[in-house]
Amino acid sequence: MRAVWFERKGPAAEVLAYGEMDDPHPASAEVRIRVSHSGINPGDVKKRSGIYDGTMPYPRIIPHTDGAGVVDEVGPGVPGRWRNKPVWCSYAQTYRPFGTAAELTTVPVAHVAELLNGLDPAQAACLGIPGITGHRAVFADGPVKGQTVLVRGGAGAVGRAAVALARRGGARVLATVTVPEQCDDVRAAGAEEVFAVGGDLVGQVKETAPSGVDRIIEVAFSDNVAQDVEMLAIGGTVVSYSSRDDEPSIPFRQMVFRNITARMIGYDDFPADVISAAMTDVTAAAVAGDLSYPVGAIFALPETASAQQAVEDRTVAGRVVVSVA
Repeated sequence: MRAVWFERKGPAAEVLAYGEMDDPHPASAEVRIRVSHSGINPGDVKKRSGIYDGTMPYPRIIPHTDGAGVVDEVGPGVPGRWRNKPVWCSYAQTYRPFGTAAELTTVPVAHVAELLNGLDPAQAACLGIPGITGHRAVFADGPVKGQTVLVRGGAGAVGRAAVALARRGGARVLATVTVPEQCDDVRAAGAEEVFAVGGDLVGQVKETAPSGVDRIIEVAFSDNVAQDVEMLAIGGTVVSYSSRDDEPSIPFRQMVFRNITARMIGYDDFPADVISAAMTDVTAAAVAGDLSYPVGAIFALPETASAQQAVEDRTVAGRVVVSVA
């Protein structure tokens, strides 16, 4: 099969190689996917660059965790009905050496979802990390029906998923964006009110939700936690999946007296039942048209280094996808 891989960490143009490898075959409880599209997330770029950890957990790594394609082989214990199913997948390169930047990849069947009702595979390749993370952020502390949820960074990949999934879950959804031009797009995704950051955000949110919001989905915990506490209702929760500062300070006294819960979530280690529920709900949201991503650029498989560089440099507006087929 054709594939892209790296055997040391560093700049994309220096470490990513393109060539032929032996075809993989699925182990027990796995399927093999003939990949049509490979989605690129910031985490994929960071794994390759070494920003997380400079060591190589495996001698050779095929990058990218998310993708879409067709199941062409099933491993022991997997029902034959999966053969020839169009699917999308996630966790392909999570604690595993070989991701979706290849013609073939093997993935546990538990991390595969059927691609229903003609859902575009380029779109489906974008769903995994942000969709599953957004779902966990919204529902980690139970149902949100009747609650008010504030999504920070509503125009981002995780934020977009959180907005759509919270609205589908029956919440009143508010969101923030970095620039006013993003407001209409986030409203279309399901937010009732959208606020551009800057100015009196706390005052605007309190005017909209006088008793405070029940949950905040936070993209920048260290930068925003003090402000979040002011906007939360008594007993509210801030759920964060990212922080600029790895050791943030928190307004402990205010959180204590307002009974605020802070929950940190990390995609790599979600429980199996959480992943299963998320993949089901994310698929339903995508099929219904409630969750979609603007695809800003599609690169061919030999151009994967350029595709990763585009993600790293943020030179593309929208998601970046590699077309493998």
